[in-house]
Amino acid sequence: MQTLAIVGASLAGLSAARAARAQGFSGRLVMIGDEPHRPYDRPPLSKDFLLGTVTAEDLFLEADADELDAEWVLGAEAVSLDASSLTIRLKDGRTVQADGIVIATGARARQLPTLAGLSNVFTLRTLADAQSLAPELVPGSRLAVIGAGFIGAEVASAAASRGMEVTMIDTKPVPFAAQLGTEMGGVVAGLHAANGVELISSAVIEDFYSGEGNVTGLRLAGGRYVAADVVVVGIGAEPNTGWLEGSGLELRGGVLCDAMGRTGVPGIAAVGDCAAWFDQVAGTHRRVEHWTGALERAALAVEALLDADAAPKPAKPHYFWSDQHGVKLQFAGHCAGYDRLEIEVGDVLAHSCLAVYYRGDVPVAVLGMNQPRLFTKWRRLLAAPARPLGAPSGQAACADASALVGAAVVS
Repeated sequence: MQTLAIVGASLAGLSAARAARAQGFSGRLVMIGDEPHRPYDRPPLSKDFLLGTVTAEDLFLEADADELDAEWVLGAEAVSLDASSLTIRLKDGRTVQADGIVIATGARARQLPTLAGLSNVFTLRTLADAQSLAPELVPGSRLAVIGAGFIGAEVASAAASRGMEVTMIDTKPVPFAAQLGTEMGGVVAGLHAANGVELISSAVIEDFYSGEGNVTGLRLAGGRYVAADVVVVGIGAEPNTGWLEGSGLELRGGVLCDAMGRTGVPGIAAVGDCAAWFDQVAGTHRRVEHWTGALERAALAVEALLDADAAPKPAKPHYFWSDQHGVKLQFAGHCAGYDRLEIEVGDVLAHSCLAVYYRGDVPVAVLGMNQPRLFTKWRRLLAAPARPLGAPSGQAACADASALVGAAVVS
């Protein structure tokens, strides 16, 4: 391979480039990004950056700008791909032809078309988004967060700590139920209530009110009016795959890949938020929209790209973390289909505990709240399914989850 092009100057793209050099690729390396910035860390945007404890310069991921010996093509959006010739066309008319391509174009925040163009409505996905939102988090102002996903919850946490009056509005009965299950989702809801955030669940927004280019409030089904000085829309993300329409790649909720990141076209792999890798355990394709997946999976995809005969390697258990109201939440595995939840240590009412999800007698996921050391032990155990899994030595089960969780949910 003489030329490797990586489309997406993100953590996933940077990780792929580093992996290529580490695995011996010495040819031409082209990094293409639609933002004007070199790769930066996104998780702090909804946490430390909004709180003003880190600056934009702190977010950049490269200690040495020349570490990759790469050609950087920044501020250049990719608009199409000819998979037969491995040619990428950019919005400005330039083309890049390569022997191998890694697609790492990530995802974009979902929008509410009704609110398009209003000056006090924000999404949070990019550094530019965070730079626009941060000055609006003013003590005493009213923030309405639409969507109780992790971005919305982290923004709500940051805003509450800045002295804002925060209302979080969600369509689901319990936030984070899909990721954490109903019981622990309720515990996280209680964490927000304990820190002054009002959560309105099972909500339907019927109308928005605006004046002079700003949203002034919204009305819910049932008649309640929620006033707002600032609105943040956090209703998830969509993979940036529109530029690949007609390319010959299979697109279904992301770029479909095998368990090593290979697409159906030789010489093309995909990583990060835009890639739907085949999950051998679940028997389906999944997009993993988290930092660790972007970091770890890139090396597998590059190995498969550089060596067509590379043997499949098992992916590590799904992992993500979130910081909310001073509590570090860490989660590994998949809780879908669990039938038992055990609080192995700690107290859910104090939001310091470790919960293990079981399917039968087999642990399938673990959640830590301010339990980083113990969580790390359990995460390692989940990654070693060949051995019987039980509580790490010295760990005591403190209580059955069902007895504690009901008291922790604030209605």
